[in-house]
Order: sequence, then structure tokens, then C-alpha cells
Amino acid sequence: MRVVITGAGSINALGVGTAAFADGLRHGRCGIGALSLFDAAGYRSACAAEVRSLASPAWLPKAIARRASRSDLLALIAAREAVDAARLAGGTDVGIVIGATTGGMFGSEEQYRRRLGHLQPLRRSVMAATPVSTSADVLARLFGCQGPRLTVSTACSSGGNALGIAADWIRAGRATAVLCGGVDSLCRMTFSGFNALQALDTVPCRPFDRDRAGLSLGEGAAMFVLEDTERAQARGATVLAEFMGYGVSADAHHITQPRPDAAGALRAMQRALQESGVAPEEIDYVNAHGTATPLNDVLETRALKALLGPRAYDVPVSSTKSMVGHCLGAAGAIEALACVVALRGGFVPPTVNLKHADPECDLDYVPGHSRARSIRTALSNSYGFGGNNTSVVLRAWQ
Repeated sequence: MRVVITGAGSINALGVGTAAFADGLRHGRCGIGALSLFDAAGYRSACAAEVRSLASPAWLPKAIARRASRSDLLALIAAREAVDAARLAGGTDVGIVIGATTGGMFGSEEQYRRRLGHLQPLRRSVMAATPVSTSADVLARLFGCQGPRLTVSTACSSGGNALGIAADWIRAGRATAVLCGGVDSLCRMTFSGFNALQALDTVPCRPFDRDRAGLSLGEGAAMFVLEDTERAQARGATVLAEFMGYGVSADAHHITQPRPDAAGALRAMQRALQESGVAPEEIDYVNAHGTATPLNDVLETRALKALLGPRAYDVPVSSTKSMVGHCLGAAGAIEALACVVALRGGFVPPTVNLKHADPECDLDYVPGHSRARSIRTALSNSYGFGGNNTSVVLRAWQ
């Protein structure tokens, strides 16, 4: 059974909506700047890819808006666009699977801060939005999705896994359509944690650059509607791209560091191609995990060389984290959407902030500016803490 994408929605530091995201990628805009969401004094880094002026949209029912966390709002805004684009109606056969890691942590932190400062009484309704599963719950409530529901939390591969599981459900007959994707918001917990690990750069991140010094955290959401081809065509839905397949592997090595032989990353890509029925020579573009950390960029480069062979030097590879930051649980979904945008728009997104080539990262990383190019098949990689590796394959619809 073929699975297609009939709706997509986006919100991140480049703007609200898929069109804004596509425009930002095409023009190589960097959404990473000074953090204003909370006080970053005392941290190693004070920059992030923040969604500015986030507020409850007018269409959101007050009963949901009252308890919605920052992550919930991001998910709701992206999902609204995806659902509207797909003309999806809820029902008992429509499922939801969301990748996430931070949940409503930011709101809980705010309540705790105000409570300690005796600024206001504790709002229990805000605390109820803390669990990482809450975004899937509010999406189901708003859109009437009564089918299977799941929250996936596999660190930075969560969003990619959500898409793969959604496709599995459709192929297994568990759902006829699935609202899926990834969401995460910035919060003090993750910001302080990555600072403590000395994993954040003090300037906007520089993937594959010889002077790279760490990642830049970001926030946002990307949501999709997946359904089988026959259902989509029968109801006259517009197909954005085909979800070919995905591959998953575990490093079984270290909580934060990737395997030094890159075997896990390679295995995830190989499994994705095998499930998709796609040969390595068919890959036209790779959206890399590309975190701008010293180890990841070198090892991902080696894994791509092992996968693609001599042709690796001819395939454009870029890290869109250089523009929207590392959005953790949302990263895999946001980067899958970058692939959809590239497939439909006929261009390769760039790696911005890449100024000085690293001899160990010697592939075509599309530095600085996007490139006009017809793309048929794209590969997107997401590698998470704990050695959670996921790769997805997407193809232009013809």
C-alpha cells in the first residue's frame, strides 16, 4: 500500500505556515537570535531559534486555550494548517501520533518561578499540561480524531518516528488517515541541560564548519496528514509527496555520543532505503541531522559516504538546523517538511553559517544559498540521544 502526504503545517523561527518556512529556506534566512523567552544570564550561550510573539489563535476554543501549553499551541497551529489543507474530517478511523520531548515544561517552570517569588497562586490547570502526551490529547479533542493515539519520545528522532509509525498504522489497516508530526518548545530545563553539556554554540550554529562549536536550540512544530493513495485520490485530495518508508536503529553505545564507527546511523539509512524499495543511487538530496557538534557532523559524513559510495560527492546535503535550530522532538518532522518543500519547490535548502570547510566534512553541503534543482527522492536523518537513529525517505508525487 502506498502512503501519501495530503496536508502539512508548520511553525518555527522562520515564521508561521508552510509558505513562510519554504520562503525562509529558499532565501537562506537564519532564525537563530537572542533568546527572549526567559533570562539566559549565566548560561554559556544566550541564543536560540525562538518563535516570537506566540499567542492563542482566535479560532481556538477557550476551554482548550485556557490549559494549552506553549508546546500545545505550536502543535495546534501547525495541525490546523495541515488539517485544513488536507480537508481532513475526524472520526473513529483517524489516528494521531506525535513526537515530543518537553511537553508543557515551560509553563510548569513559569508557575514554579512565580510561586517561589510569591507573584501569584499556583494555577493547577497549567500544571495539567505538563505531560509530554498532552499535545496529542488536545489535537484529538479539537479535530475529533477518535482512532489510535500515541506520543513518541525517542529524543531527537521522535518526529521522524511519528511519521513512520503513522505510515505503519495505515498499511496495517489500523487507521485510514493519521495526523502526525513533531512538536517541542524551548524551556529552561533543556536549555540549561545543553549548556551544562557544553553542547551549545555561543553564536548561531555552523554545521559542517571547521569552527563549529555546538548546536543552537530551537522550537516549533511540523504536522502532516498521511493516508493511503486510494483514499486520497477517491476524495480528490491534493497529494504533496509520497512517504516511501523509514528505518530505525539503536547505537547501544552512549547516552549522548554517537558510535564512533557510525554503524547505527548507516544502518538506519540502509533500512529506510530497503523498506522504501529505493536504491542509494536514486537519492537526490539528503537533509542531514547536522547538529554542528564536532562528533556528529564528521560521523554523519562518514555514514553517508558508506551509503552512497563515490556518488556521495555528487549528492547535495544540507542542515536546515542552521536556520531553525535543533527543535529536539520536532526536528525530524520539521526536516521531513523541509524535504517536502524541496521536492515541490525544485530547490535544495542551504546550510547557512558555513564559512570554512572542515577537511573531514568534505561533501556538498550547499553552503550559504539555496540551489535550484529538480529533486525526486529525498532522505532525512534524525539521530537522538541514547543512540536513537531514524531515517525517512520521501518522493515527489507524479
